[in-house]
Amino acid sequence: MTGSGKKERKGTARRGRKAAPKLPLAGRRPARLDFSGLSRERLEAMREAGARVRECYRVLAKTEDNVVGEILRGQGTFYEWDHYPKGDVYDPETHAQYYYHAHPAELRGGEHGHFHCFLRPRGMPNGVRPAPLPDYEPPKDPDDALSHLVAISMNRAGFPIRLFTTNRWVTGEAWYRAEDVIRMLDRFVIDLARPSWATNIWITAMLRLFRPQIEQLLHLRDKTVAAWQESHPDENAFEDRALEITSVMEISVDDQIAAVRRALRSCAA
Repeated sequence: MTGSGKKERKGTARRGRKAAPKLPLAGRRPARLDFSGLSRERLEAMREAGARVRECYRVLAKTEDNVVGEILRGQGTFYEWDHYPKGDVYDPETHAQYYYHAHPAELRGGEHGHFHCFLRPRGMPNGVRPAPLPDYEPPKDPDDALSHLVAISMNRAGFPIRLFTTNRWVTGEAWYRAEDVIRMLDRFVIDLARPSWATNIWITAMLRLFRPQIEQLLHLRDKTVAAWQESHPDENAFEDRALEITSVMEISVDDQIAAVRRALRSCAA
């Protein structure tokens, strides 16, 4: 369940070894971030999350560590495709889950690897159900109908460079509509000391700090799959190996925090 020797969670992710298209080298990054339309409550939550992210960086920098290295420590040789830590990180109270892995070098798109973030049904809001797709088959264990929320690409220095979403086959998830996945975002909380308290705090805060972009990416994900299905009527778009990345956006923690501060100043004016 977590990386601490408990039973590994099922239904975590399929490994697209055979035909994994390259991750785009660059995503879409706004020239200037504008959060003036967000509520003060949302902006305050983003500001607090930004402070937590920076605090994690500050503490880890003292020992020349980073959030990726914390997850890889003690895991032995770093193999492409494998999940780190072994068995994933799973919070049994919130039912949030994540792991880190890397594609082969020629498929990485300039990244070192990426975190995949999930939420399992027991942690989802009431009334949320998988989308009623024709090929959907409920898993034997209802809690295996997990949802992939977002992935966070990391550079070799251990800092985030982009966010992206994936097609269903990539992680073996159950498919939920963007609106329902957005309702899940605030429920992604990893409140555990192991395998790294700093990384757990960081990844929880990242989903709060970049909430507006994640919402945008999830809506674009649904549009991408729908457009793909329309242009490939003889294929099941959700299982088509030619469609892996469904939306992607470059990010900057510093730019995001600065934009939140600007928006908060505007609220106060």
